[in-house]
Amino acid sequence: MTTIRSLAALLVSVVVALPALAQDRRVPVSPAEIRLSYAPIVQHVQPAVVNVYAAKMVQNRNPLLEDPIFRRFFGVPGQQPEQMQRSLGSGVMVDPSGLVVTNNHVIEGADQVKVSLADKREFEAEIVLKDSRSDLAVLRLKETHEKFPTLDFANSDELLVGDVVLAIGNPFGVGQTVTHGIISALARTQVGITDYQFFIQTDAAINPGNSGGALVDMTGKLAGINTAIFSRSGGSQGIGFAIPANMVRVVVASAKSGGKAVRRPWLGARLQAVTPEIAETMGLQLPTGALVANVVPNSPAARAGLKLSDLIVDIDGQTVDDPNAFDYRFATRPLGGTSQIDVQRAGKTVKLTVPLETAPDVGRNEIVLTSRSPFQGAKVANISPAVADELHLDTDTEGVVVIDLADDGTAASLGFEKGDIILVVNNQKIARTSDLDKATREAARIWRITLVRGGQQINVTLGG
Repeated sequence: MTTIRSLAALLVSVVVALPALAQDRRVPVSPAEIRLSYAPIVQHVQPAVVNVYAAKMVQNRNPLLEDPIFRRFFGVPGQQPEQMQRSLGSGVMVDPSGLVVTNNHVIEGADQVKVSLADKREFEAEIVLKDSRSDLAVLRLKETHEKFPTLDFANSDELLVGDVVLAIGNPFGVGQTVTHGIISALARTQVGITDYQFFIQTDAAINPGNSGGALVDMTGKLAGINTAIFSRSGGSQGIGFAIPANMVRVVVASAKSGGKAVRRPWLGARLQAVTPEIAETMGLQLPTGALVANVVPNSPAARAGLKLSDLIVDIDGQTVDDPNAFDYRFATRPLGGTSQIDVQRAGKTVKLTVPLETAPDVGRNEIVLTSRSPFQGAKVANISPAVADELHLDTDTEGVVVIDLADDGTAASLGFEKGDIILVVNNQKIARTSDLDKATREAARIWRITLVRGGQQINVTLGG
């Protein structure tokens, strides 16, 4: 008993010393508290977590058909046999009308989507919005006339390393499963899954099939959407990643407003990480912050007074460790207002006010190329400020960019990739999508193409 009292006294003194945000967390101080159960939270949360089943028809392609030389000399056989390809994941009900959020990769390319509730009922679902940049998608249950249980969003900025969380989903398709653990890290930015590199890391067991499921806090609120694991075996090894609830909230709000794409603030500046060498050159003690490498004229950044070589260190009172952290913070700000950013300029701190507005999207002129050519099945667009922002390109980039590829198209089979910038086709300069459309309609035995991929110019020659 003396030991327990001493421990309790020590814990009280530690809690007093913690920041205000952590004062409502404490370590169990008795065996009775250790025997406490998560069952009430699970019972509250479980009905709002669903299973998502996606299916699409794919052709069985002979590997020889991927060889353009084989196709040229032997031709392409008739329609190849098709088979149904299925995937499974999880989702979370976020609106009583039947709105479900899940991962984009769970339903990508699906011809049919079904949602199974915790009570085993199944519903057909339509895809309301897909956002590949955050790897989130929003579905709506069809032909429903009832109100469904939902989860409220937590403020993911208030989460702390060490907080207990529950992961709920459908791992390996075995059925709805609950695992628990702690938040083992915040603001993970080197994961390489989505455009917005800012993840909650947890050791709660997450496995294939958990994608799109709920990560909930001890108040029963949605802290994040489970999206990926780090694994050498394919199973859980104690390192899972979730998209923070504040990003999920933005995507769901766009879906509720009827948008087909997520509307986010546009900065109009390209940022780069601060390396140890750059930090030494700038006289910084630590290599942190986001360094301004380019500012687009007349953009929000330019109008706010942001300049080349400014070092962004804070946004709305939150520290900026690197460009990924800034991108996430800025992308989750509500449109129509302003954000306050602090920059280091010539050794002094300068405060700037940036208007929160979307990137101009005039002149995108998206088209899908259907003519017989190496580009058949590619969706291309002119490089507007909005397209440049989506694909992390400079707005002064010339050419036409590939923004999507049909799985069964020639362009995909030849190895073209999303983000490829087409500059020249058969000695014709490609400045607009209409130029590329015209070039692909002209029959040719040989196709000579110049493109840019990852900043490198590539010359390609293909047979007709």
